[in-house]
Amino acid sequence: MIRRREAVSTLGAALTVWATSRSRCLAAEPQVGPAAFSPAGARPAPDETFPMADGMVLPARVWRPPAGAQSSGVMLALHGFTDSRDAWELPAPVFARAGYMVIAPDQRGFGATADRGVWAGQEVMIADALALAVQLRARYPGQRLVLLGESMGSAVLMCLAARAPHTADAYVITSPAVWGRAQMALTLTSALWAADQVAPGWRLTGDEVPLDIAACDNREALIRLFHDPLTLHGATVAMLKGLVDLMSAAQDAAALLPPNTIVMNGRRDQVVPPAAAAAAWSKMPQTVRRAFYLNGYHLLLRDLDRALVEADILAWLADSDRWLPSGADINAAAWQSDHGWDAAAPGILPSATLDGAGLRRIWPF
Repeated sequence: MIRRREAVSTLGAALTVWATSRSRCLAAEPQVGPAAFSPAGARPAPDETFPMADGMVLPARVWRPPAGAQSSGVMLALHGFTDSRDAWELPAPVFARAGYMVIAPDQRGFGATADRGVWAGQEVMIADALALAVQLRARYPGQRLVLLGESMGSAVLMCLAARAPHTADAYVITSPAVWGRAQMALTLTSALWAADQVAPGWRLTGDEVPLDIAACDNREALIRLFHDPLTLHGATVAMLKGLVDLMSAAQDAAALLPPNTIVMNGRRDQVVPPAAAAAAWSKMPQTVRRAFYLNGYHLLLRDLDRALVEADILAWLADSDRWLPSGADINAAAWQSDHGWDAAAPGILPSATLDGAGLRRIWPF
């Protein structure tokens, strides 16, 4: 399924950062999976919309608790790169049954936003997250507010939490995109800079890279992601450069995360290099809770073992001092104590070997 590093161009390797929503192996798959696909090209109407100060409107999906259920709070969920509000289809109903209203907007440049395919800039995206939180506080006064992120969405929330920690009552950071420039080889960062100067509008689709990356082990979820009309199938050089800017900012923000934060990573993450994740972990204050899933891929909340992550999130939100039901916090402590933080980050691709099952076994396991 996964080829080695031969013939990978330096710039093309940057696409591994956003392969979470591309998964080239799905391009040849038959169009099967969940029956509720929208017709080709059609984009479903949002449940709600959120206006921003500059006139931009962010469409959102909403999952509400069952009628009569006791409210646990409001959960704002931010998706990853090239993904959309549909990223939360699997975990959101679980959180809703636990009493949380889950509100998942399309971030600027993604989903069905008016500027789809255009990078808005990290400062604008962070400001949007703050504006969404402020609006939710106003709409639902007295309700607990939880900010949940995945990959790029987690990077946005890390930056927000570092600057304005009291924006939310809790931050749930899953698989944060923290592959910053300091964790990249000079050849990669230089090539990306040069391409952005010469051809920022050059659109890349992932076919330029002879590499398949598994974002999660749930094949049906990946097929659903690929065929979702809200998924963005390609990114310009300017978008990739902007993503690296954001990831670098998130890496720096790790040192300032507030204590009402839990950070969750998977051992089989093939998108964010383990050395980059380790660098972020090493900067985080000891008051930040950490969870490490031995069978977890990048899209933890779409993995086949996602119930472990869902249960841990709900348990931590109910009592942040208790042990996580899955034992992922114990795994995290073992991983931190057993591995040096000064390991060199891979220059081009996430460091990995092929195990006997044909899966990428992430270093150093």
